Amino acid sequence: MSFSQNIMVCITQQITCERLILKASELRNQLNGELFVIHVAKNEWNFLDNAKEGEALEYLFKISKSVGANLSVLKSDNIIESLVHFAKENKITHIVMGESPKHHEKTNFYAELNDLLSGVEILVIP
Repeated sequence: MSFSQNIMVCITQQITCERLILKASELRNQLNGELFVIHVAKNEWNFLDNAKEGEALEYLFKISKSVGANLSVLKSDNIIESLVHFAKENKITHIVMGESPKHHEKTNFYAELNDLLSGVEILVIP
């Protein structure tokens, strides 16, 4: 008996995240699961007033739709907690995310997610 393989793509408000959505779409096609695209913005971030970031999210929304996924934008001061909650709520089995910039290595986003979501495969795309 096979179970549902759900993929969550973590994106930022950058057009370059298109590659993550497309990679996750390929994975979804292999696994026959559902694809969820998610962006978590801190409460003080007002991306709607920033034309460039707003355009980028609109573009990523269109890319998400083109591969049959919805783009969810959540507001939270605890990004990791929000992603973990979303992953558990949607029975996520795989997470696709981009590499963190070198200056963010100390936060170790990957390690925190990996610790909190045992059994979920995390794929980091360079």
